[in-house]
Amino acid sequence: MSDTFEIRPIARMRSDFPEKFGIPRQAGIVEALEGLVVFEPEYRDPEALRGIEGFSHLWLIWQFSENLRAGFSHTVRPPRLGGNTRMGVFATRSSFRPNALGLSCVELKAVETRPGLGTVLVVRGADLMDGTPIFDVKPYVPYADCRPDALSGFAPDAGETLDVEIPDALLSSLPPEKRGALIGVLANDPRPRYQKDPDRVYALDFAGFAVRFRVEGDVVRVVGVDGP
Repeated sequence: MSDTFEIRPIARMRSDFPEKFGIPRQAGIVEALEGLVVFEPEYRDPEALRGIEGFSHLWLIWQFSENLRAGFSHTVRPPRLGGNTRMGVFATRSSFRPNALGLSCVELKAVETRPGLGTVLVVRGADLMDGTPIFDVKPYVPYADCRPDALSGFAPDAGETLDVEIPDALLSSLPPEKRGALIGVLANDPRPRYQKDPDRVYALDFAGFAVRFRVEGDVVRVVGVDGP
């Protein structure tokens, strides 16, 4: 038996994040975020999805494609702990793993047929960058997957959210269907945990827009939105 084997992407994610900055740290934190699971041509037979519409949520198994590197460290510094405390890599969801695999639970909003794309899955709450390779899709089954009494170690909750202030003139420059998602992303503080400079202006690429903001205390203030 071989010690190695090859897996190939069955699909790729289409999301509003062309780069890593701003992506929620966990799936489901920003439920308003929508994306598409677009299958590779050889997997676009709708028969492969027969019955999937009966499930409200799905598991996506995917690759941290932007964090591939040779070798790995046995310990990492989780952002939740401020980036200063080391924990065992297998006690975290760090992207710097031996096999660089991610696991996300997303809501299945719809199964649609799109021109040129075949049958796609419209999902909500995904934490994947645009173009992320997806290796498998599995249904979420509550009686087996939900453990209400489970412990969450050093990450017991999603953390506190921030207030978001966007001037009406800037908010109106965004498509209505993207506004709630952007507010959710900003409320969850996309900055690295160790950056707390209130004068620094951050730039977030989201849905084709360049969103500039600063964080003052518990408030995110959007100072600019440049259209595509």
